[in-house]
Amino acid sequence: MASHQRTLHLNAFLMSTGHHEASWRLPESNPRASTDISHYRNLARIAERGTFDSIFFADSPVIFGNVGRRPAGKLEPTVLLTAIAAATEKIGLIATASTTYNDPFNLARRFASVDFVSAGRAGWNVVTTAGPDAARNFGVDDQPAHATRYERAAEFLDVAGKLWDSWDDDAVVADKDAGVWADPDKVRPIDHVGKHFRVRGPLNVPRSPQGYPLIVQAGSSEDGKGLAARYAEAVFTAQQTLEDAQSFYSDLKARTAAAGRDPEGIKILPGIVPVLAGTEAEAKKLERELDELIRPEYARIELAKTLGLSPDDLPLDRQLPADLPDEGSIQGAKSRYTLIVELGRRERLTVRQLIGRLAGAADTARSRALRSRLPMPSGSGLKTARPTASTSCPRCSPQGLGPLWTTWCRSCAGGACSGRNTQPTRCGGTTDRSARSTGTPVLPDWLARTPKRGPPLGRAHAFAGS
Repeated sequence: MASHQRTLHLNAFLMSTGHHEASWRLPESNPRASTDISHYRNLARIAERGTFDSIFFADSPVIFGNVGRRPAGKLEPTVLLTAIAAATEKIGLIATASTTYNDPFNLARRFASVDFVSAGRAGWNVVTTAGPDAARNFGVDDQPAHATRYERAAEFLDVAGKLWDSWDDDAVVADKDAGVWADPDKVRPIDHVGKHFRVRGPLNVPRSPQGYPLIVQAGSSEDGKGLAARYAEAVFTAQQTLEDAQSFYSDLKARTAAAGRDPEGIKILPGIVPVLAGTEAEAKKLERELDELIRPEYARIELAKTLGLSPDDLPLDRQLPADLPDEGSIQGAKSRYTLIVELGRRERLTVRQLIGRLAGAADTARSRALRSRLPMPSGSGLKTARPTASTSCPRCSPQGLGPLWTTWCRSCAGGACSGRNTQPTRCGGTTDRSARSTGTPVLPDWLARTPKRGPPLGRAHAFAGS
């Protein structure tokens, strides 16, 4: 049976000096890196040289954790991406933005602008934002219920998609002789009226290079997986066992198919926090040094918030209490709550040990001993992905982007591009709405008719296997 080529996607989740909460205390660390744009530009260049698909910034409209514990200042990520875009050429740029504490028009405009500034490299990590502290920054006493946040997020994405689709690909004609800048018939209002939003449109930014940003999602709750299956092209997740990871993968792929989408169109990116050194012994030594710099009194406060407890309920040298709140009562980050509880129970960790295991990040797995150099073993089956279709179509012209970012028109994604097209309007019906697939009733209209992202082009490594 012939094996088929698949692609390994690599994304760098950047957080000031590192994910480990004590990383800023190392002698070589810059404790003010969180607001140093040169620091982030340098990291982005390193990731680009390393052929990563993308870099990613988390965000929340609230101070992250206790300011006494670790660097808590954070630049607004879409603004940060515009600065990084000027310092890079190929790598994808993903920013987190909340659907609970933004409006669709402003956010759709912001990501369209980043897509222009970066020449088609923008990505949006869609979050619903948990926690009462964020709510209080917007005049709300408490966060909306979990299901309500996801209901709003789905409508938010529908509105944003309609706004991005309110300009045809070829609406701007820029005809100096005729004195016509854009065709008015190809720019239209969306007239959206829904439960959460009323938006007239159209967007005041023309259709961006990608049409719409790469859509990423990071929730692993039932509501989160439902949202991802309908909209996401990549999902950030974390499971602590192989069985849990396989179950999540199968579930999400099945949900994606049920939503009327090709399951291969959604990529699943599990998180790890590697400890890098020249040898395993050096890596373990560095890990011990980092863990010894943790201030457990601060970490216990944050753990208690996540678990819906008082810090007094979590003695450092005891295991998690037997009578934790039921997951159904948690209105915050449900998937993070589940991950932490299952990790503590499965490995019978004390609170102190659990804090150490979570110091890298509460929603990723820590890889304890990776070498700083990772040569490809002979016979591993790893090889470089190659272009598989014509690149003469302007929609499909390779820009050196990672596999998550390659934009192909519908005909080229299906291998039908003749190689003779010179205008995107003549390739696969990318602007002919009547010719675009309508998908199923479940699939949002703007996703059904927007050009799909297609086969990968180079840079990342591909592996054979299932």
